[in-house]
Amino acid sequence: MSFDPTVYATRRARIFEEMERRGGGVMVLPAADEKLRNHDAEYLFRQDSDHAWAVGLDEPQGCAVFAARKGERKLVLFVRPRDREREIWTGRRAGLEGAKELYGADEAYLVADMDTRLPDLVEGAATLWWRIGFDEAWDARLPRILAGLRSAARLGKMPPGGVVDPGRILHELRLVKAPDEIAKLRRAAEITAEAHMAAMRDGQPGRKEFQVQAEIEYAFRRRGGTGPGYGTIVAAGANSTILHYRAGDAPLKDGDVCLVDAGGEYDWYTADVTRTFPVSGEFTKPQRTLYDLCLGVQKDAILAVRAGATIDGIHEGVVRKLTEGLIGLGLLQGTVDERIADKSFRKYYMHRTSHWLGMDVHDVGDYYVDGKSRALVPGMVVTIEPGIYVAEDDEAAPKEMRGVGIRIEDDVLVTADGPVNLTEAVPKEVEEMEAVCVR
Repeated sequence: MSFDPTVYATRRARIFEEMERRGGGVMVLPAADEKLRNHDAEYLFRQDSDHAWAVGLDEPQGCAVFAARKGERKLVLFVRPRDREREIWTGRRAGLEGAKELYGADEAYLVADMDTRLPDLVEGAATLWWRIGFDEAWDARLPRILAGLRSAARLGKMPPGGVVDPGRILHELRLVKAPDEIAKLRRAAEITAEAHMAAMRDGQPGRKEFQVQAEIEYAFRRRGGTGPGYGTIVAAGANSTILHYRAGDAPLKDGDVCLVDAGGEYDWYTADVTRTFPVSGEFTKPQRTLYDLCLGVQKDAILAVRAGATIDGIHEGVVRKLTEGLIGLGLLQGTVDERIADKSFRKYYMHRTSHWLGMDVHDVGDYYVDGKSRALVPGMVVTIEPGIYVAEDDEAAPKEMRGVGIRIEDDVLVTADGPVNLTEAVPKEVEEMEAVCVR
């Protein structure tokens, strides 16, 4: 991972400012731990996003403590010790010196010292910012520390005045992306564009879903990404109607569609793109009809991504236009208002249109403020992903449409001048896709 100390110094300052604006206190951000995959082999390590955003240290264990008290700002890092023997096996560690010299810590201590030093750091804080219910080990550690402070009241010790989720600060800061974050999302989008085109080229009749997945994830790594930002979906034929299907061993068949939902991660930031292409290289007429409806609705929704608009408003527009189209195709009957009112459109479109995007594929930040759908502001990044899914056992649908799932998804940046489609390089016009899919 790249590390720019000026970027993280700016982030630290913003965190402290927000803490001070709320009366000061102490924020504890645990680092992620390594998790066993089987026996003694770990899953590939991925740092906790809040810790990564705030500190930038890509190492397991320990925690970061932000203290804003009595006009003083202090970052304390708990890290693993330098260990020549372990570093031979698993790579270099920052250690106590690196925590201060490289990552800006005012104080640094070893992971083994957390239980003895954390009580003094949080004692008497106006507020303890800590996320309850996220990690079992920390859910045991912090209450134990608080109980110890309460029991030491006769010695003058005081527990924090209250406990608040640090997301109240961090997730709001993460929601609106800074220029360096947007640059990383653009890079993730570039990598993802190549991966999707590789899928279209490779996704020929007779190939297996997992083989197409391999081409996609090879492209992520070949272009300098860290791999997929979430589980890659390659869904052939009727599998395309299963929303979170994962690539299996089903063959791609002539005449089927193949839905690919895949995003490459770059420097902790991920793209999130879906394309649906014809396995044979050309859509059948019924598939093309469904695809054109979905594409038209998706393009209109992208144009609606503007400052002041809301995700709810964009979704409502998508639902109305899709419902109108589904009635026109005979998949639904009645009026648009009737089918929206009774929610029968959900037979073919059952998910939302948008979510925040950033370090997490479903990124953080409140969707509602004061009970109302949040207005978009420049710097936010959202997905636009309408879909149409005709189940293979839907006897009310024409036979040629059954088992066909269409989803088209792009990543859109909100700017003062209108929407910017970060993933527009991924082909989605029929002629462009069929040119890539040439068999």
